[in-house]
Amino acid sequence: MTEWRKSTYSVNGTDCVEIGRGVGVRDSKAPAAHLAIGTTAWVAFLNATKADKLTR
Repeated sequence: MTEWRKSTYSVNGTDCVEIGRGVGVRDSKAPAAHLAIGTTAWVAFLNATKADKLTR
């Protein structure tokens, strides 16, 4: 069973993104489904986020 972690930026603990180690991400409102993300893609996403290089 995967342990899911909620974002620390979630104000109320329900409307947030959850991260599952080795599995991907999911919406806390729809926990039955998740988006699988590989390690390389996840690291690239984190680096882009930290560098503020994501477009809105």
